[in-house]
Amino acid sequence: MATIKIIGEFDEFFVDNRDKEVLVSYGGAGSGKSFSTAQHTILRALEENNKRILVTRKTLPALRVSCLQLMKDLLNEYEIPYELNKSELEMNVGSNQILFKSLDNSEKIKSAEFNYVWAEEATELTHQDYLQLRLRLRRKNNLKNQLIMTFNPIDQFHWIKTKVLDAPNDDMATFQSNYKLNPFLSPEYVKQLEQLAEIDENYYRIYALGEWGILQNLIYSNWDVVDTIPENCDEIIYGLDFGYVNPTALTEVWVKENEAWAQELIYQSHLTNSDLIELLKSRVSKDTPIYADSAEPQRIEEIYQAGFNIYPAHKEVRFGIDKLKQYRLHILSDSVNLIKEIRSYKWREDKEGRILEEPVKFNDHALDSLRYALGSRAVFAEPELRIL
Repeated sequence: MATIKIIGEFDEFFVDNRDKEVLVSYGGAGSGKSFSTAQHTILRALEENNKRILVTRKTLPALRVSCLQLMKDLLNEYEIPYELNKSELEMNVGSNQILFKSLDNSEKIKSAEFNYVWAEEATELTHQDYLQLRLRLRRKNNLKNQLIMTFNPIDQFHWIKTKVLDAPNDDMATFQSNYKLNPFLSPEYVKQLEQLAEIDENYYRIYALGEWGILQNLIYSNWDVVDTIPENCDEIIYGLDFGYVNPTALTEVWVKENEAWAQELIYQSHLTNSDLIELLKSRVSKDTPIYADSAEPQRIEEIYQAGFNIYPAHKEVRFGIDKLKQYRLHILSDSVNLIKEIRSYKWREDKEGRILEEPVKFNDHALDSLRYALGSRAVFAEPELRIL
C-alpha cells in the first residue's frame, strides 16, 4: 500500500483542528483543497474503526462524477482495498462506512447519524442544508465529530461568509488556500492563474488568491439545472472545444424551439487527438453535427477522416453569447464543470471598474463548446457551408 502524502499546510490544518466541529477549507483554483480533503477522509477510514462518514454535494450526478470518482481513483492508486455498493453508493474501507448522498432533498439524511461529513462545493448548499448536516453529527465517537466544507469563495455575500464565517464560533477553524500551496500544478496552469491579475481583478482574487469575490456582471441568467431531457426535440448537435493543458470539452445539445438542453460529455486535460477520437466513438453519433474550435483545422480534419460529421465552429464570441441568451438553457445536473463555469461567467472589468464587452477568458471551456454548438447552428444552417 502506497503512503498517503497530504500537502503539508492542509495536513497541519486537519491534524491541529481535530477538536473543532466545523472545518472550513476555501481557496482558489488548483489549491488542492478537494484532493487533500479526499486524502484526509481516506486516512481517517484507515486509522479509525466503526466510523460512519458522509460525503455530499447538492446533486447526486455531481457527487458521482466528482467526489465518488476521486475517492475511487485515490483508493485504487494507493492500493487500498474497499467494497462499493454501486446501487446504494456506500463504500466500506476496513470497518468504516463511507456514504455518498446528495442534498437535493434533505430528507435523505434526516434520520441519519454520522461521525464525519465532507461537503464538497458547499456554496451549492443552502443554510438549511448546513444546519441539517450539523444536526447529523451525533453518532457516538471517542473523537470529535466533524463537518468539513470545501469551496471557491465566489461571493462575499454568500451565507457561508455572512452567517458562518462572520459569526464568532470557538468550535470552528478556517483555512484559506491558493495555487502557491500546490507543488503539483503545471507551469502552464500557474501562468494562467497569474495572468488573471491583468485580465480581471475579481477573478484574480477568487481563483488565484482564494479570497472572497463579488458575483456581479454575470453574463447568463437564462439557465437552470435539470435531471432529464425532453423525449422529442427538433435537433441534436455537439460543440467541441480543443485543449491539452486546458481540458478538451465536448457538450451535447438538444434543441426544441427556443429551449436548449446541454450535457457535458467530455471535460478532460491531456487528450491527444487519438485519445479524443476513441472517446468520441463511444459518446457521439457519427451522423450528428459537431461544431469544433475552428482554430484547430488539422485536428478537425483528422476527426473528419475518422468518420465524424465535424464542422469548423463560428467563433465570434459576442455573437455566440447573444445566441445563447436567446434560448432558455437547461443544463443536465451531471454536467458539473459546465454548471460551475456558467455560474461565474462574467464580463471583464478594467482596473477602473469599467465593464468591457468581452467575457473573462478563464474556466470557460465547456461554455465555449456550448457556444460553438448553438452559435454555429444559427450561422451554418445548411451542411454544405462546412469549410475545412
